[in-house]
Amino acid sequence: MIEHKLLAIYLNDHYAASQAARDVAVRSASSNQGNEFGDYLGQLVHEMEAERTELERIMDALGIAVDRFKVTGAWAAEKIGRLKLNGRLREYSPLSRVIELEGLSAGINAKLGLWRGLQLLLGRGEVIPSDGFDHLIAQGEAQRARVEELRLKAIELL
Repeated sequence: MIEHKLLAIYLNDHYAASQAARDVAVRSASSNQGNEFGDYLGQLVHEMEAERTELERIMDALGIAVDRFKVTGAWAAEKIGRLKLNGRLREYSPLSRVIELEGLSAGINAKLGLWRGLQLLLGRGEVIPSDGFDHLIAQGEAQRARVEELRLKAIELL
């Protein structure tokens, strides 16, 4: 049986990271409006918001409160991450796009780990409120494939 306190920490870590990842996707979609990158990233933002709502629902059903300190920390870390050098002082750089897509790829992999982990716990008999994680895993795998395709295309544009 999984320890509730540890599950709460785990879910809150993913919840906070989902906020930072969403913020990166929103910023990148905005910076890439009107092109193939922006079109997909706008769709990805909506999918990420729905996934975050599902995580909130699971946490609420398990009696796990959102750790606002972690969410604030993730928000701040994402803002600080914007300060990295991208080869241009005042404008969006093609390197920014690559770095954002790589960050999103890492976030998608982590999210897949979450859904697979919760699916494992559910299969072990743990009480995890869900209709199943197959859809979320399939969606994450599709996101990972598309983001990787776009990342490689972005590298070609450097």
